[in-house]
Amino acid sequence: MARMSIEELEAEAMKLDPKARARLAGKLLESLDALSEAENDQTWAEEAERRDHDPDSDPDGGRGADEVLRDARDRLG
Repeated sequence: MARMSIEELEAEAMKLDPKARARLAGKLLESLDALSEAENDQTWAEEAERRDHDPDSDPDGGRGADEVLRDARDRLG
């Protein structure tokens, strides 16, 4: 089975109904909680750099990763 690119995976995830997307988002956030602090810092640093190089790809209107993550966790309860 061929692997999907991140862009293909994102496109497929966006086709899900809102409830399913929220469930998926929760599972993805939980998986980040399992990272060490160093791994988490590295992951967010890489994402910030990616957004800095491609501002048009930022679906969160320029908000920082910490703010996006905090808002997502607040929504999940």
